Amino acid sequence: MKVYLIGVGMGNPDLLTREAERAILGSGLLLGAERLLAEFAGLDIPRKPLVKPGDIAAALANWDGEQASVLLSGDIGFYSGAKSLYPLLDGYEVVSLPGVSSLSYFCAKCHIPWQDVHSISCHGRDGGIVSAVQSHGKTFALTGGAFRVEQLCRQLADAGLGRLPAWAGEWLSYPNERILRSTVAELAEQRFENLAVLLVENPHPVQPEFQAPGLPDDVFLRGKVPMTKEEVRALVVSKLRLRSRDVVWDVGAGTGSVSVECALRVPEGSVCAVERKPEAVSLIRQNRDKFKLSNIYLTEGKAPACLENLPAPDRVFVGGSGGQLRGIVAAALEKNAAVRIVVSAITLETLTAALDVMKQFRFQETEVVQVSVSRSAPVGSYHMMKAENPVYLLSMERPT
Repeated sequence: MKVYLIGVGMGNPDLLTREAERAILGSGLLLGAERLLAEFAGLDIPRKPLVKPGDIAAALANWDGEQASVLLSGDIGFYSGAKSLYPLLDGYEVVSLPGVSSLSYFCAKCHIPWQDVHSISCHGRDGGIVSAVQSHGKTFALTGGAFRVEQLCRQLADAGLGRLPAWAGEWLSYPNERILRSTVAELAEQRFENLAVLLVENPHPVQPEFQAPGLPDDVFLRGKVPMTKEEVRALVVSKLRLRSRDVVWDVGAGTGSVSVECALRVPEGSVCAVERKPEAVSLIRQNRDKFKLSNIYLTEGKAPACLENLPAPDRVFVGGSGGQLRGIVAAALEKNAAVRIVVSAITLETLTAALDVMKQFRFQETEVVQVSVSRSAPVGSYHMMKAENPVYLLSMERPT
């Protein structure tokens, strides 16, 4: 038996390719969602409204014709049921015919090139709309179920992204098609159908200017607040072993330089900058705004008490503990027993306390590194190396 998997676009039969139309007319059975089959009600071809891959495979197994077509919404390679059908159709002659996807159709309607659009599906699931938008210049989302356009826009607005330009579309390709262009915040106040699409443009996505960590010290606003120096900061980020979706705590964040470095490297994650000194809190906010980082969340207060309401961390950097290192580590472990922690120590007392913490909490993977950096400084017409204070970096983790 020959089985055609046909992408029929959004539903309007005018979007069918000629090849797809010939395949449908030559079939003895049509399978697919009722909405898609309705467009071919005038044909003298038996139709079975089925959606689940297992049900479609069973219907084909119980049919003894020569050619059948399975109608699939949009394009068969773009969040399509074809992916689940392929393994169930072993033994059939399967022919796949692409269709017009909602992504290409919608972008064409909005006069937006889509070769650089990041696409996600929030149709009945959390597709991570906030992390996608904050880390990409253009993000397209399929919506539906509990994650309709207005709900997704509320999530974005709550994350501080409400002013971004956005386009929403519903009933694509049908006579009652509706496409709106507005801001995220304004779209959050609208109401949309269950099956709709959303495209958000972010002119300043979270992306590092350099591939390696270690931004120049002079790009940060500093004031009189101590700051982790460039070379040490680069090593801190390296020792944290960041992944794009990580949640990071930066405890004792100071100017926020480490928070900025981490935020640039977890574009789909977030950084919780924790600081108790008002001047430093102000600088963190200014540096966050300077780099336009929407994934840095500021918590003002003294650790460990203020850590209680923070999300579970994947990585923790302790740049300043205020003598509460044990409590900070305990708070992180309580939320995630497999968290990776990096502590910087300048004084021998902090180094001793960090070593004690390693033993008390029985970390199995530990490392201590001393960083000694010297920089050239002019002396008359000559240059000499001037040593910075040595810094100890202690890394600790419990393997999962």
